[in-house]
Order: sequence, then structure tokens, then C-alpha cells
Amino acid sequence: MSELEADWRALDTNKLNSLHQSFDWCAAWKSAHESQLLVVRGGIGGQPLFLLPFEIERGRLFRTARLIATGHSNLNTGLFAAEIERVPRDELFRLLTGGIRRALRAYADVVALEKTPAAWRGLPHPLAVLPAISNPNASFQLGLAGDMERTLVQLNAKRRRKKMRLSERRLAELGGYDYVIAREPAEAHALLDAFFRQKAARLEAQGLPDVFDDPQTRAFFRLLIERQSAGDRLLELNAIRLKGEHQGRIIAVTGLSRKGDHVICQFGSIDDAIAADSSPGELLFYRVIERLCGEGVALFDFGIGDQPYKRSWCTMETALRDITLPLTVRGYGAAGLHRAIVRAKRAIKANRTLYAFVQRRRRQLRATAEIAED
Repeated sequence: MSELEADWRALDTNKLNSLHQSFDWCAAWKSAHESQLLVVRGGIGGQPLFLLPFEIERGRLFRTARLIATGHSNLNTGLFAAEIERVPRDELFRLLTGGIRRALRAYADVVALEKTPAAWRGLPHPLAVLPAISNPNASFQLGLAGDMERTLVQLNAKRRRKKMRLSERRLAELGGYDYVIAREPAEAHALLDAFFRQKAARLEAQGLPDVFDDPQTRAFFRLLIERQSAGDRLLELNAIRLKGEHQGRIIAVTGLSRKGDHVICQFGSIDDAIAADSSPGELLFYRVIERLCGEGVALFDFGIGDQPYKRSWCTMETALRDITLPLTVRGYGAAGLHRAIVRAKRAIKANRTLYAFVQRRRRQLRATAEIAED
């Protein structure tokens, strides 16, 4: 990565490039994981036009090149120079497909560019020149209008303020609360630990696997706290903390990342053992968005995944695409399998009855596995 750092950081300045492919984000992931890293650099006449940072996943049958940390990213754009818009679409298509194939064929069977937008911030995205299928999930955003009152006009403002006041009244009965923004690393690490505990308990109750459970992933998020880049926030922890008889108890946590005027919610959790009827997660988002309205943020991104609370907040829905690019004969089989799996997931999620059945079955299988382990 160090050989490409100057070009990489220059491309980072383009606000249309996702923070998830930024130099510091990828460096933190690489420090926490042992995966093989390969970076494809494309340009014309010595001028860098794009960087695509991949890691190689080795399965039983296929070697897959994926953008770094895809499993924990909400938006994958790669890194493109603003000048890319002047490259004709057919030339860009040849540059991407031919260049990636030549660069990676010796290392991978298939390239998977997942969770990419066809358009972003009102402009067509360069990766849209490549054929793709729809990702089973979209991402959801709320445009911020400079202050909370104007922002809420886009939503049901009266209902939103009423719900916030109800949350505060219920928490007042317990002694009140503080809205906490971790300003020091030690406080941020403590809130991150609270998130890990809350998320683990929540997922276990739902019979779902904990994607934050492995040591490497946890180390990655800890590195993001320590590795802050100038002007951006790789990971900022916010929380609702109780006062009164439950002094110091954290009942809601969210992790935010900021690049320019775009803030992404990376994760969130609640402790529903206390004051669950106060909707602490909703209250936390209200306070976060209220603060960011006055800090020059134009877009608050709730990230990927369709949840009722996201739809209640968001006025924008961004469709995401999965691109598979075979590199070898074996890669054509891998690409076909990937597309089949994505289509099956999309069909299941579109059928509420079938999706509910699959969720119940997953909980049953997880409970059976835990009994067998005991």
C-alpha cells in the first residue's frame, strides 16, 4: 500500500469515492487481517484514473477477489478520479474489464464487486458500465437541510418530535440521560465494547450469527478509533447513557464514519433490558442527526439493509448492484453460482412468508447447534 499511498490519498479527496475504499480504512483492515492484498491501478498517460483494492479469498473451488472489507462495508465505489467522466463509456469498459483480467488472472478465478451503486450523489457511477445484477438489499439515506426543523419537514415532523419527547419523558422517570460523543480513544473503546456486548446478546436472542465476534474484525474496529485521518472520522462512537439509579448504563450505541459532508452509520445496538419502551435507538439517531445538521453534513446514510426504522427516517433509497467478472474458465462457474445465490436471496426477501420461514429455520438450526456444542 505504501508504494501507492500518494496516488491513493489523491483519489481519496474525490467526495464521490466511498470511505470504505480510503487508504486509512483499508490500512486498518490490512493490519488486522492476514488476507492477501492486491491493488489494481489504472490510468492513461501516467495519470491515475482509478484504484481498486482487492483481497483474495480462497475457497475450496474458487479464488475470489473482493474489495477490501466488503463484509463490513455499506457502499463500495472503488476509487476514481473526477476526470474519469471524460473517458468514453466503451473505452472505460475495455479499460476496466481488460485491465482487471490482465492484472488478476494469475491470482483469482473471479472478481466480485458487491454493493456498488449505478448512480451516486446524483451522478452515474463509473462501475455502472459493467453488467451486474441487483443486490438483495438497498441502502437508505436522509438529506440534511442545515438545521433540524428544515430536515424534519421532509418527514412527519410532528410525529417525530412527539416520539422524541415521549422517549425523554420515560427516561426522565429513571433519572434522565446524557447524549455522549466519545472524544477520547479510551471512551470510544469503552462504547465499542458496550456495542459488542449488546449486539451479541441481540443476535443470540434472534438466533442469528454474530458477524462482529471474530478477533480480527474487532481489532479492525479498534484500529479505526486510533487511526483518524485529517478532516474525516473513520469511526466515531455516540451513545445514550442513563443517569439516576442506573447511572452510567449505556442503553444505545452507534458507530459513525464521516467523509466530507457524508456520514455513514456503520452499526448500532440497544440494551433492551432497561427502558426498552423509551426507544433509545430512535432517540440516539434524533440527537445525532440534530447535531450533524449544524456541522455541515449534507447526507446521513443509514447504510445497507431494509429496516422499518430506516424507512421512517429516510427520503432516499439507493439501489445497489453486484458485479461478477470471470477471470478463468473456473471463474465462469463461480460467477454463475454467485449470481444464482444473489437471485435466490432477493426472491426470498421479496416473499414475506418465505422470508419469515427462513428466519425461523435459521434460529432453530442455531439453537440445535448450541445444544450439540453443550
